[in-house]
Amino acid sequence: MYLRHLQVTDFRSWPLADLALEPGPVVLVGQNGRGKTNLLEAIGYVATLGSHRVATDAPLVRHGCERALVRVAVVNEDRELTVELEITPGRANRARVNRGAVGKPRDVLGILRTVLFSPEDLSLVRGDPSERRRFMDELLVLRAPRYAGVRADYEKVLKQRNALLKTAGKRRTGREDPYALSTLDVWDDHLSVAGAQLLAARLNLIADLAPYTADAYMGVAPDSRPAKIAYKSSLGEALPPSYGVPGGERAETEVLRELLLKALAGTRRQELERGISLVGPHRDELELILGEVPAKGYASHGESWSFALALRLGSYELLRAEAGEPVLLLDDVFAELDRKRRARLAEVSASAEQVLITAAVAEDVPEELAGARFTVADGEVNRA
Repeated sequence: MYLRHLQVTDFRSWPLADLALEPGPVVLVGQNGRGKTNLLEAIGYVATLGSHRVATDAPLVRHGCERALVRVAVVNEDRELTVELEITPGRANRARVNRGAVGKPRDVLGILRTVLFSPEDLSLVRGDPSERRRFMDELLVLRAPRYAGVRADYEKVLKQRNALLKTAGKRRTGREDPYALSTLDVWDDHLSVAGAQLLAARLNLIADLAPYTADAYMGVAPDSRPAKIAYKSSLGEALPPSYGVPGGERAETEVLRELLLKALAGTRRQELERGISLVGPHRDELELILGEVPAKGYASHGESWSFALALRLGSYELLRAEAGEPVLLLDDVFAELDRKRRARLAEVSASAEQVLITAAVAEDVPEELAGARFTVADGEVNRA
Protein backbone atom coordinates (compact mmCIF):
# COMPACT_ATOMS: atom_id res chain seq x y z
CA MET A 1 0.00 0.00 0.00
CA TYR A 2 1.21 3.50 -0.78
CA LEU A 3 0.00 7.04 -1.33
CA ARG A 4 0.31 8.30 -4.89
CA HIS A 5 -1.11 11.74 -4.23
CA LEU A 6 -1.98 14.06 -1.34
CA GLN A 7 -3.91 17.32 -1.55
CA VAL A 8 -5.15 19.45 1.35
CA THR A 9 -7.21 22.64 1.24
CA ASP A 10 -7.60 24.92 4.27
CA PHE A 11 -6.22 22.20 6.53
CA ARG A 12 -4.38 23.63 9.54
CA SER A 13 -1.87 26.17 8.17
CA TRP A 14 -2.25 25.14 4.52
CA PRO A 15 -4.47 27.12 2.13
CA LEU A 16 -3.41 24.51 -0.43
CA ALA A 17 -0.78 21.80 -0.64
CA ASP A 18 -0.49 19.33 -3.49
CA LEU A 19 2.06 16.51 -3.53
CA ALA A 20 2.69 13.75 -6.06
CA LEU A 21 4.13 10.86 -4.07
CA GLU A 22 5.76 7.52 -4.84
CA PRO A 23 6.67 4.29 -3.06
CA GLY A 24 9.74 4.12 -0.85
CA PRO A 25 11.06 6.84 1.47
CA VAL A 26 9.53 10.31 1.12
CA VAL A 27 11.20 13.03 3.20
CA LEU A 28 9.69 16.42 4.07
CA VAL A 29 12.39 18.82 5.26
CA GLY A 30 11.73 22.23 6.76
CA GLN A 31 12.12 24.32 9.88
CA ASN A 32 9.75 23.76 12.75
CA GLY A 33 6.42 25.50 12.43
CA ARG A 34 6.30 25.32 8.64
CA GLY A 35 3.52 22.73 8.39
CA LYS A 36 5.31 19.41 7.90
CA THR A 37 3.46 17.70 10.72
CA ASN A 38 0.17 19.09 9.43
CA LEU A 39 0.59 17.08 6.22
CA LEU A 40 1.22 13.83 8.10
CA GLU A 41 -1.70 14.65 10.37
CA ALA A 42 -3.95 14.96 7.30
CA ILE A 43 -2.85 11.55 6.06
CA GLY A 44 -3.40 10.00 9.47
CA TYR A 45 -6.85 11.57 9.63
CA VAL A 46 -7.92 9.73 6.48
CA ALA A 47 -6.77 6.45 8.03
CA THR A 48 -8.33 6.92 11.48
CA LEU A 49 -10.83 9.82 11.20
CA GLY A 50 -8.98 11.42 14.10
CA SER A 51 -5.93 13.53 14.85
CA HIS A 52 -2.97 12.36 16.90
CA ARG A 53 -2.61 15.91 18.25
CA VAL A 54 -6.08 17.18 19.15
CA ALA A 55 -9.36 15.65 20.28
CA THR A 56 -11.73 17.73 18.13
CA ASP A 57 -11.90 18.74 14.47
CA ALA A 58 -12.07 22.51 14.97
CA PRO A 59 -8.27 23.11 15.09
CA LEU A 60 -7.88 21.20 11.81
CA VAL A 61 -9.65 23.91 9.81
CA ARG A 62 -7.55 26.93 8.81
CA HIS A 63 -8.43 30.03 10.79
CA GLY A 64 -11.25 31.99 9.15
CA CYS A 65 -12.41 29.06 7.00
CA GLU A 66 -15.57 26.99 7.33
CA ARG A 67 -14.20 23.64 6.27
CA ALA A 68 -11.08 21.72 5.31
CA LEU A 69 -10.60 19.18 2.53
CA VAL A 70 -8.19 16.26 2.45
CA ARG A 71 -7.88 14.16 -0.69
CA VAL A 72 -5.60 11.14 -1.13
CA ALA A 73 -5.03 8.58 -3.87
CA VAL A 74 -4.22 5.18 -2.38
CA VAL A 75 -2.70 2.33 -4.35
CA ASN A 76 -3.13 -1.15 -2.93
CA GLU A 77 -2.13 -4.19 -4.99
CA ASP A 78 -2.39 -2.23 -8.26
CA ARG A 79 -5.85 -0.93 -7.43
CA GLU A 80 -6.20 2.82 -6.90
CA LEU A 81 -8.91 4.51 -4.83
CA THR A 82 -9.35 8.23 -4.24
CA VAL A 83 -10.66 9.24 -0.82
CA GLU A 84 -11.87 12.76 -0.05
CA LEU A 85 -12.87 13.99 3.39
CA GLU A 86 -14.66 17.27 4.04
CA ILE A 87 -14.12 18.37 7.65
CA THR A 88 -16.72 20.84 8.93
CA PRO A 89 -16.67 21.50 12.69
CA GLY A 90 -20.12 21.63 14.24
CA ARG A 91 -21.67 19.70 11.36
CA ALA A 92 -21.43 16.18 9.99
CA ASN A 93 -18.28 15.53 8.01
CA ARG A 94 -18.62 14.15 4.50
CA ALA A 95 -16.65 11.53 2.62
CA ARG A 96 -16.31 10.48 -1.01
CA VAL A 97 -14.63 7.51 -2.65
CA ASN A 98 -13.75 7.90 -6.33
CA ARG A 99 -15.91 11.07 -6.26
CA GLY A 100 -18.99 9.15 -5.12
CA ALA A 101 -20.54 9.98 -1.73
CA VAL A 102 -20.57 7.28 0.95
CA GLY A 103 -23.13 6.85 3.72
CA LYS A 104 -20.87 7.73 6.64
CA PRO A 105 -17.26 8.95 6.87
CA ARG A 106 -16.30 5.76 8.69
CA ASP A 107 -17.17 3.83 5.50
CA VAL A 108 -13.75 4.91 4.17
CA LEU A 109 -11.88 3.24 7.04
CA GLY A 110 -9.63 0.46 5.82
CA ILE A 111 -8.86 2.01 2.43
CA LEU A 112 -5.75 3.66 3.86
CA ARG A 113 -3.89 2.12 6.79
CA THR A 114 -1.09 3.99 8.50
CA VAL A 115 1.16 3.65 11.51
CA LEU A 116 2.31 7.01 12.86
CA PHE A 117 5.22 7.53 15.25
CA SER A 118 5.59 11.05 16.68
CA PRO A 119 7.01 12.85 19.72
CA GLU A 120 3.50 12.79 21.23
CA ASP A 121 3.86 9.02 21.58
CA LEU A 122 5.71 9.44 24.86
CA SER A 123 2.23 9.88 26.33
CA LEU A 124 1.59 6.19 25.56
CA VAL A 125 4.08 5.39 28.31
CA ARG A 126 3.85 8.39 30.60
CA GLY A 127 0.27 9.52 30.08
CA ASP A 128 -3.12 8.54 31.46
CA PRO A 129 -4.79 5.18 30.74
CA SER A 130 -7.06 6.94 28.24
CA GLU A 131 -4.03 7.40 25.96
CA ARG A 132 -3.38 3.67 25.92
CA ARG A 133 -7.07 2.84 25.44
CA ARG A 134 -7.08 5.15 22.45
CA PHE A 135 -3.98 3.42 21.08
CA MET A 136 -5.68 0.03 21.33
CA ASP A 137 -8.92 1.17 19.75
CA GLU A 138 -7.25 2.98 16.84
CA LEU A 139 -5.15 -0.08 16.09
CA LEU A 140 -8.22 -2.25 16.41
CA VAL A 141 -10.03 -0.17 13.78
CA LEU A 142 -7.01 -0.25 11.47
CA ARG A 143 -7.03 -4.02 11.83
CA ALA A 144 -10.81 -4.42 11.41
CA PRO A 145 -12.70 -1.24 10.41
CA ARG A 146 -16.07 -2.57 11.60
CA TYR A 147 -14.98 -1.91 15.17
CA ALA A 148 -15.33 1.81 14.55
CA GLY A 149 -19.08 1.22 14.73
CA VAL A 150 -18.76 -0.97 17.83
CA ARG A 151 -16.67 1.67 19.55
CA ALA A 152 -19.16 4.42 18.63
CA ASP A 153 -22.07 2.31 19.87
CA TYR A 154 -20.34 1.64 23.18
CA GLU A 155 -19.54 5.32 23.75
CA LYS A 156 -23.14 6.30 22.96
CA VAL A 157 -24.58 3.72 25.37
CA LEU A 158 -22.07 4.67 28.07
CA LYS A 159 -23.03 8.34 27.82
CA GLN A 160 -26.73 7.52 28.11
CA ARG A 161 -26.21 5.11 30.98
CA ASN A 162 -24.09 7.61 32.95
CA ALA A 163 -26.80 10.24 32.51
CA LEU A 164 -29.38 7.76 33.81
CA LEU A 165 -27.21 6.84 36.79
CA LYS A 166 -26.98 10.47 37.82
CA THR A 167 -30.76 10.86 37.56
CA ALA A 168 -31.56 7.52 39.18
CA GLY A 169 -29.18 8.17 42.02
CA LYS A 170 -31.03 11.37 42.92
CA ARG A 171 -34.36 9.59 42.68
CA ARG A 172 -33.19 6.90 45.13
CA THR A 173 -33.00 9.60 47.80
CA GLY A 174 -36.72 10.26 47.38
CA ARG A 175 -36.31 13.64 45.72
CA GLU A 176 -37.51 12.33 42.35
CA ASP A 177 -39.64 9.59 40.79
CA PRO A 178 -37.81 6.22 40.82
CA TYR A 179 -38.87 5.45 37.23
CA ALA A 180 -35.27 5.69 35.98
CA LEU A 181 -34.25 2.68 38.06
CA SER A 182 -36.60 0.45 36.11
CA THR A 183 -34.88 1.34 32.84
CA LEU A 184 -31.35 0.78 34.14
CA ASP A 185 -31.55 -2.96 33.41
CA VAL A 186 -32.19 -2.15 29.75
CA TRP A 187 -29.08 0.03 29.57
CA ASP A 188 -27.07 -2.63 31.39
CA ASP A 189 -28.01 -5.02 28.62
CA HIS A 190 -27.05 -2.53 25.88
CA LEU A 191 -23.72 -1.81 27.60
CA SER A 192 -22.93 -5.51 27.97
CA VAL A 193 -23.58 -6.19 24.27
CA ALA A 194 -21.36 -3.41 22.89
CA GLY A 195 -18.86 -3.70 25.74
CA ALA A 196 -18.35 -7.44 25.27
CA GLN A 197 -17.66 -6.98 21.55
CA LEU A 198 -15.11 -4.24 22.22
CA LEU A 199 -13.50 -6.09 25.12
CA ALA A 200 -13.15 -9.36 23.19
CA ALA A 201 -11.57 -7.54 20.26
CA ARG A 202 -9.12 -5.72 22.53
CA LEU A 203 -8.12 -8.91 24.36
CA ASN A 204 -7.45 -10.73 21.10
CA LEU A 205 -5.57 -7.73 19.75
CA ILE A 206 -3.23 -7.57 22.74
CA ALA A 207 -2.63 -11.33 22.62
CA ASP A 208 -1.53 -10.94 19.00
CA LEU A 209 0.39 -7.68 19.46
CA ALA A 210 2.37 -8.69 22.56
CA PRO A 211 5.06 -10.82 20.83
CA TYR A 212 5.65 -8.19 18.15
CA THR A 213 6.04 -5.48 20.78
CA ALA A 214 8.45 -7.57 22.87
CA ASP A 215 10.59 -8.33 19.80
CA ALA A 216 10.56 -4.69 18.69
CA TYR A 217 11.65 -3.52 22.15
CA MET A 218 14.48 -6.01 22.19
CA GLY A 219 15.58 -4.68 18.81
CA VAL A 220 15.65 -1.01 19.83
CA ALA A 221 16.90 -1.51 23.41
CA PRO A 222 18.85 -4.80 23.55
CA ASP A 223 20.60 -3.83 26.80
CA SER A 224 17.40 -2.94 28.66
CA ARG A 225 15.05 -5.08 30.70
CA PRO A 226 12.56 -7.14 28.67
CA ALA A 227 9.28 -5.43 27.86
CA LYS A 228 5.81 -6.89 27.78
CA ILE A 229 2.24 -5.66 27.50
CA ALA A 230 -0.87 -6.99 29.25
CA TYR A 231 -4.54 -6.15 29.32
CA LYS A 232 -5.96 -5.14 32.71
CA SER A 233 -9.74 -5.42 32.79
CA SER A 234 -12.21 -3.84 35.21
CA LEU A 235 -13.63 -7.36 35.49
CA GLY A 236 -10.57 -8.27 37.55
CA GLU A 237 -10.13 -11.91 38.45
CA ALA A 238 -13.50 -12.77 36.89
CA LEU A 239 -11.82 -12.53 33.49
CA PRO A 240 -10.64 -15.96 32.28
CA PRO A 241 -6.83 -16.02 32.71
CA SER A 242 -6.41 -17.57 29.26
CA TYR A 243 -7.86 -14.43 27.60
CA GLY A 244 -5.57 -11.72 26.26
CA VAL A 245 -2.31 -13.67 26.47
CA PRO A 246 -0.16 -14.91 23.57
CA GLY A 247 -1.13 -18.45 22.66
CA GLY A 248 -4.12 -18.36 25.00
CA GLU A 249 -7.77 -18.95 24.34
CA ARG A 250 -9.49 -16.49 22.00
CA ALA A 251 -11.84 -14.22 23.94
CA GLU A 252 -15.51 -15.04 23.35
CA THR A 253 -18.08 -12.26 23.24
CA GLU A 254 -20.92 -14.16 24.91
CA VAL A 255 -18.76 -15.21 27.87
CA LEU A 256 -17.66 -11.61 28.38
CA ARG A 257 -21.22 -10.32 28.07
CA GLU A 258 -22.36 -12.52 30.95
CA LEU A 259 -19.40 -11.43 33.04
CA LEU A 260 -20.13 -7.76 32.35
CA LEU A 261 -23.78 -8.15 33.33
CA LYS A 262 -22.80 -9.84 36.59
CA ALA A 263 -20.23 -7.14 37.35
CA LEU A 264 -22.72 -4.36 36.60
CA ALA A 265 -25.21 -5.91 39.00
CA GLY A 266 -22.53 -6.18 41.67
CA THR A 267 -21.48 -2.54 41.42
CA ARG A 268 -24.91 -0.94 41.01
CA ARG A 269 -25.02 0.52 44.52
CA GLN A 270 -21.65 2.22 44.08
CA GLU A 271 -22.56 3.40 40.58
CA LEU A 272 -25.78 5.02 41.79
CA GLU A 273 -23.91 6.74 44.61
CA ARG A 274 -21.22 8.09 42.26
CA GLY A 275 -23.32 8.58 39.16
CA ILE A 276 -20.88 6.88 36.77
CA SER A 277 -20.35 3.47 35.20
CA LEU A 278 -17.60 1.63 37.07
CA VAL A 279 -17.30 -1.48 34.91
CA GLY A 280 -16.53 -1.85 31.22
CA PRO A 281 -13.84 -1.26 28.59
CA HIS A 282 -13.79 2.48 29.39
CA ARG A 283 -12.27 1.58 32.78
CA ASP A 284 -9.65 -0.83 31.43
CA GLU A 285 -5.91 -0.34 31.02
CA LEU A 286 -3.08 -1.51 28.80
CA GLU A 287 -0.23 -2.34 31.15
CA LEU A 288 3.33 -1.66 29.96
CA ILE A 289 5.85 -3.62 31.97
CA LEU A 290 9.65 -3.43 32.05
CA GLY A 291 11.16 -6.41 33.76
CA GLU A 292 8.87 -6.74 36.76
CA VAL A 293 7.78 -3.11 37.19
CA PRO A 294 5.39 -0.75 35.37
CA ALA A 295 7.07 1.33 32.70
CA LYS A 296 5.15 4.40 33.85
CA GLY A 297 7.04 5.92 36.73
CA TYR A 298 9.99 3.51 36.49
CA ALA A 299 11.25 3.75 32.90
CA SER A 300 14.07 6.15 32.09
CA HIS A 301 13.64 8.69 29.31
CA GLY A 302 15.42 6.40 26.88
CA GLU A 303 13.39 3.36 27.96
CA SER A 304 10.17 5.33 27.59
CA TRP A 305 11.12 6.29 24.04
CA SER A 306 12.03 2.68 23.33
CA PHE A 307 8.69 1.40 24.63
CA ALA A 308 6.72 3.96 22.63
CA LEU A 309 8.68 3.04 19.52
CA ALA A 310 8.21 -0.68 20.19
CA LEU A 311 4.43 -0.23 20.40
CA ARG A 312 4.40 1.46 17.00
CA LEU A 313 6.83 -0.94 15.36
CA GLY A 314 4.92 -3.88 16.84
CA SER A 315 1.70 -2.44 15.40
CA TYR A 316 3.34 -2.02 12.03
CA GLU A 317 4.61 -5.61 11.98
CA LEU A 318 1.23 -6.98 13.10
CA LEU A 319 -0.66 -5.13 10.38
CA ARG A 320 1.94 -6.06 7.79
CA ALA A 321 1.72 -9.74 8.73
CA GLU A 322 -2.06 -9.82 8.49
CA ALA A 323 -3.13 -7.70 5.53
CA GLY A 324 -0.24 -6.12 3.66
CA GLU A 325 1.95 -3.18 4.53
CA PRO A 326 0.50 0.01 5.96
CA VAL A 327 2.06 3.37 5.18
CA LEU A 328 4.62 4.30 7.84
CA LEU A 329 4.58 7.93 9.05
CA LEU A 330 7.55 9.22 11.08
CA ASP A 331 7.05 12.72 12.40
CA ASP A 332 10.33 14.37 13.41
CA VAL A 333 11.45 11.42 15.52
CA PHE A 334 14.98 10.70 14.33
CA ALA A 335 16.29 13.82 16.08
CA GLU A 336 14.89 12.47 19.36
CA LEU A 337 16.55 9.05 19.19
CA ASP A 338 20.06 7.91 20.02
CA ARG A 339 22.24 6.06 17.53
CA LYS A 340 20.97 2.53 18.31
CA ARG A 341 17.32 3.49 18.16
CA ARG A 342 17.82 5.53 14.99
CA ALA A 343 19.51 2.57 13.34
CA ARG A 344 16.75 0.14 14.27
CA LEU A 345 13.98 2.47 13.13
CA ALA A 346 15.85 3.14 9.88
CA GLU A 347 16.21 -0.60 9.29
CA VAL A 348 12.48 -1.19 9.58
CA SER A 349 11.62 1.95 7.61
CA ALA A 350 13.91 1.06 4.72
CA SER A 351 11.97 -2.16 4.18
CA ALA A 352 8.56 -0.44 4.13
CA GLU A 353 6.65 -0.10 0.88
CA GLN A 354 6.28 3.60 1.69
CA VAL A 355 7.48 5.72 4.58
CA LEU A 356 6.87 9.45 4.96
CA ILE A 357 9.37 11.24 7.17
CA THR A 358 9.51 14.80 8.47
CA ALA A 359 12.73 16.41 9.68
CA ALA A 360 13.92 19.91 10.54
CA VAL A 361 17.24 19.30 8.76
CA ALA A 362 18.12 16.73 6.13
CA GLU A 363 21.02 15.43 8.24
CA ASP A 364 18.56 14.04 10.79
CA VAL A 365 17.39 11.43 8.26
CA PRO A 366 19.61 8.29 7.98
CA GLU A 367 21.34 7.83 4.64
CA GLU A 368 19.58 4.54 3.92
CA LEU A 369 16.29 6.46 3.77
CA ALA A 370 17.39 8.74 0.96
CA GLY A 371 14.53 8.94 -1.50
CA ALA A 372 12.06 11.50 -2.77
CA ARG A 373 12.70 14.77 -0.92
CA PHE A 374 10.48 17.83 -0.51
CA THR A 375 11.28 21.18 1.05
CA VAL A 376 8.63 22.87 3.17
CA ALA A 377 8.96 26.64 3.56
CA ASP A 378 7.01 29.88 3.21
CA GLY A 379 3.68 28.14 2.81
CA GLU A 380 4.87 25.97 -0.06
CA VAL A 381 6.02 22.39 -0.45
CA ASN A 382 8.30 21.67 -3.42
CA ARG A 383 10.20 18.68 -4.76
CA ALA A 384 13.89 19.14 -3.99
